Amino acid sequence: MVNSGLSSGPNGLCKHTTTQPSSIEEEGFRYGRAQGYIDAMTDKTLIPASPSEDDYVRQVAGAEALPQLPEDDPFALFNAWLTEALGKEPNDANAMSLATVDADGLPDVRMVLLKEADARGFVFYTNVESAKGRELAANPKAALLFHWKSLRRQVRVRGAVSPVSPEEADAYWATRARPAQLGAWASSQSRPLPDRLAFEKKIAEFGLKFGLGKVPRPPHWSGFRVAPQAIEFWRDRPFRLHERLVFSRGESGAWTTHRLFP
Repeated sequence: MVNSGLSSGPNGLCKHTTTQPSSIEEEGFRYGRAQGYIDAMTDKTLIPASPSEDDYVRQVAGAEALPQLPEDDPFALFNAWLTEALGKEPNDANAMSLATVDADGLPDVRMVLLKEADARGFVFYTNVESAKGRELAANPKAALLFHWKSLRRQVRVRGAVSPVSPEEADAYWATRARPAQLGAWASSQSRPLPDRLAFEKKIAEFGLKFGLGKVPRPPHWSGFRVAPQAIEFWRDRPFRLHERLVFSRGESGAWTTHRLFP
């Protein structure tokens, strides 16, 4: 049997060695594979390296002492975090990823904007004939994720989904800028678009249709509310020893809390 291993080679790199190399060609092939792996692992890439221990030590030294996350009211905590994010994030602090599943059970995710949050749930608006609208009609459950990089915090939400009332949709629709209202009429969201010009022509057509008058809400445009069954608050801590607090809602509507290992 041929014994093999890695030994130190030129410039401190490792090369493959064997006690009984079968041929010069084979030895060169093995060295080339090892060298290629090393080059791939040491070459600079777009993905940042993991923080070093010194990086974490500096982070600890500069960090303020934080009390444990409060366990009394998940919506009060969410509102406090969102308020802070609105002052720190460069844009769209109310952006959240919305995950649904299609007819084959394949997950689908996209970014949407939170428009309301209270004890009833988290609300967003969309074309109900879009991919997410069709998926929610078939399987009215969803997950949300808020990620505030400036604060190093996340909030995860999972729960059942239901349509908002027509009155709620009308009230929000009235706050949208007129060009956005015309765009909602013109967009066959999630369906094939021949080219950008076709979309712009439809916008112009609806602009002419409604003239200077009020633009009504389209019948295919409304909102959904995600009623949370669970809300998890995640806060970054040094050495990846993060803090995770989960609120779970029971059948009675009461919240219970538990903490998770990071």
